[in-house]
Order: sequence, then structure tokens, then C-alpha cells
Amino acid sequence: MSGLAAVLFDMDGTLVDTEVLWWRSTERIARGLGHELTGADAPEVVGRAVEDTAAHLVRVSGGGDPSEVAAALTADFFDRVEAGAPMRPGAQRLLTALEAEGVPFALVSASPRLVVDSVVGGSLAHVPFAFTLSADDTDRTKPHPDPYRSAAERFGAGVRDCVAVEDSPDGAASAEAAGCAVLVVPSLLEVPASPVRTFARSLEDVTVELLRTCLGAGVGAGVPRQDRRAAQEPRPSSSTTPST
Repeated sequence: MSGLAAVLFDMDGTLVDTEVLWWRSTERIARGLGHELTGADAPEVVGRAVEDTAAHLVRVSGGGDPSEVAAALTADFFDRVEAGAPMRPGAQRLLTALEAEGVPFALVSASPRLVVDSVVGGSLAHVPFAFTLSADDTDRTKPHPDPYRSAAERFGAGVRDCVAVEDSPDGAASAEAAGCAVLVVPSLLEVPASPVRTFARSLEDVTVELLRTCLGAGVGAGVPRQDRRAAQEPRPSSSTTPST
């Protein structure tokens, strides 16, 4: 292990509090299709690409064109993000600490470029990302490994020397499939444990040293690692969780 080469941050629900905005957008579009969104829909909505959520809404409602639904979802979400997407607790402190220690970091999102640019030009305008990746920048987005593999390549780093910070099952699966170590800070959905996943309740509990220790998670252990300073159970989100 050659050390922490880069940190790859998810955006929605990880650095910025946008998951509830996305839920509300999906709820509105679903209602227009005659479907009332419930917690049962959450695995197909939270942390998923726009196209995946659109396909789900068309499937459960029995109507609509997937491309038109995806466009409506993107437009509604963009409007909500433009109105303001606050940073998650602890995000600014952690980003400042990484910058101070000279550890590079990038944004790796499953949101469309339109939404990523809105957030990066707004709430995250002051953050010195090395680059940003959106769902439009790889052939496949999360839960496929393409985004994280592409990010590591852009850094010229090995994926096993990169730590991905994620909040959702699909995001964690994407990073793990790429070969990254994964730090999970859950927001709306529970994320399963695995040998390469370290868990923290909040970014407020995350330090640069903890990110470095993530690189050794599961090495030779054969069992899912739990961070010794942070329990696996997620801290209740400041956002409203989808009701069941």
C-alpha cells in the first residue's frame, strides 16, 4: 500500500444535503404519473441515476416515456438545487483538512452534469476540487465501477490507493467494484457492510487519518470492518427520511 493518493467524494447526500430535494422531485413527478411514492420506492430512487429512477416510475405507474420522465426529473431537481443545497455537517472541516495536508480530492457524482455544475457553482463554489465527474462523463454511472475507475485514472493513481466517500448502497457498490476503499456515511438508506467498507455516523467524525486507515480495511481480516471510533448505525439525518 503506497498511501492515500486521493479522496473521491460522492455529492448528493454526502457533501451536500440534496437527497431530500431529489426525493421531493421524484415524488412530484411520480404523482403526475398517478403513483404515490412511498418508502418501498426508496431503493430505486435514493442514490440512483436519473434514468434508473425514471424507468422505475414508468414501470410502477404503467405509463409515461422514460426519456421524458428523466428530463422532467432533471429539470425539477435542478430548480430545487438552484434554490439552495446546504453542505452536510462536517463537510467543510474535512475538505479544509485535506487541502491543508495536500491530499487531492475530486467529486464523483451520479447526477447529471447540469446538476453537478449547479451545486459546484453554488454551495461548493469555494471547494478546490481537482475535477468533477458527472453521470454524463462515463458510459455507465453508479452502481457500475466506471466513475471511480475513471477518477483514479485522471489522478494517475491506483484505485486501491484511493478512498471513496459515499452515503448510498449503489454508490458504495460502485466504489467497491472499482477497487477503492470505501468510507460510508449513510444518509437516507442503510448501506450493507463489507470487508472494504468503513462506517462513520457523520463527516463530523471523519479525519484525514481515518481516511488513511480505510486503505487497510479488511486486509487480512476476512470480516467486515467497523470503524473503531464510529459505530455502524447511521446518525439520524437532518433531512426528512422517506416514509413507509
